[in-house]
Amino acid sequence: MLTTYLPLVLMLLLALGTWWLVKNTPSADGPSESSLPRKEPDYTMDHFVIERFDKNGRLKVRMQGDRLRHFADTEIIEVDNARVRAVSADGRVTLAQARRAIANGDGSEVQLIGDARVDSAGPRGEPIQFRGEFLHAFLNTERVRSHLPVVVTSEGSEFHAAGMEYDHLTGQLQLQGRMRALLLPSNGKGRATPARPANGSTK
Repeated sequence: MLTTYLPLVLMLLLALGTWWLVKNTPSADGPSESSLPRKEPDYTMDHFVIERFDKNGRLKVRMQGDRLRHFADTEIIEVDNARVRAVSADGRVTLAQARRAIANGDGSEVQLIGDARVDSAGPRGEPIQFRGEFLHAFLNTERVRSHLPVVVTSEGSEFHAAGMEYDHLTGQLQLQGRMRALLLPSNGKGRATPARPANGSTK
């Protein structure tokens, strides 16, 4: 009987050994160290200046700061004490600054965090300024938005709101939540309007 079943037992042992080897051999298609998400920057720069130009050689965006951190897995950069200068196609200059900034690879989208400020010009060339703890600037589409309290100043008038969205191409400013405004007429005397819960918009 042993002679009869010995080949079957040997084949069973061989199959079990093969299964064990396959189970415990590392897969060639498994994630490598380089493909795993990185939580640390792949490079940093101190006291840097980055400039981007259009196809005609005109400056589009200039970003500088105290320290830059680049994350390869998302192509995102973080900047300490960021200062940004953007020039639109019609030559309008927009300046932005904050204690920290998070930007995408081409600098067209910048989140400004901590003492954030954006200075630009409105549709008629009038100066307009946005201030708050958070501002999100979209440089290509010329928009600025925030879901946190902001102060908007233009031609001497000042608006306080719980949030806002500004579209330069349409010239529309939408103020969100409770709003308080200080409107200055041409004679220079101010008139403060009371806070109101309704959303507001102005052009």
